[in-house]
Amino acid sequence: MTRVKRGTIKNKKRKNVLKAAKGYRFGRSTKEAAAKDALRHAGAYAFAHRKDKKTDRRGLWQMTISAAAREFGFSYSKFIDSMKKKKIVVDRKILADLAYSEPETFKRIVDKLGA
Repeated sequence: MTRVKRGTIKNKKRKNVLKAAKGYRFGRSTKEAAAKDALRHAGAYAFAHRKDKKTDRRGLWQMTISAAAREFGFSYSKFIDSMKKKKIVVDRKILADLAYSEPETFKRIVDKLGA
């Protein structure tokens, strides 16, 4: 079998790994094995936290809506329940944005629910 010398390919791979690990602390930015391991963990955390971000955002919207609804005498659960009963379909992201940036519009929605 023919001998394959991997000098340039190996160096290119190593350079790319270390370039991706730039800014990491201690040996993780200079030692290939540690850098590979750090990148593997970083990828796993990035994947998991992309999923967590959706949950975190929804929780933030719920807190914003709850705070705004309490000003008008509603708890969050009663507010959402009233929205469903009156067949007002506005998602939580939009409701939170209205509560924060356009309180007048949010008040009109609350008035339709009847406090």
